Amino acid sequence: MKISIRKAIKSDAGSILDLIQHLADFENEPDEVEVTKEDIERDGFGTTPLFNVFVAEVDNEVVGMAFYYYRYSTWKGKTIHLEDLIVREDMRKKNIGGLLYQSIMKQAFNENVRRVEWVVLDWNTPARNFYLNSGAKILEGWETVQMDKNGIVNFVEGLN
Repeated sequence: MKISIRKAIKSDAGSILDLIQHLADFENEPDEVEVTKEDIERDGFGTTPLFNVFVAEVDNEVVGMAFYYYRYSTWKGKTIHLEDLIVREDMRKKNIGGLLYQSIMKQAFNENVRRVEWVVLDWNTPARNFYLNSGAKILEGWETVQMDKNGIVNFVEGLN
């Protein structure tokens, strides 16, 4: 089995969406994916891309991805946010996730990025152990805060 890692191109949008849905299913949130193939094509491969993706291919089929974008920390400067690292369930335990992870870290190293950051579910023990064994730290005392579309609408409408 030959695994190749490469930067995604626009024609990968359908495969990227399939992997996003695969992750949503794995995380028991199958109905939460709202992004479309057209969103991915426009937002990732248009004139001002909002994100980047490394894809993993086996036999010319996309089986995994590392989806990331750049952020700027007021303390550290340029950083990378790894939004999702996904490998199809039937392709796990073949080091595909490890190769994608290496690609992100090499990208950060080559661009002199001062931090790579991501979140991991507290129940995803294999992922947590992988990250800890790689030298990453899971921050204690920091919690993810989000406001969904309805919350945004309610907040802004409440300003008037």
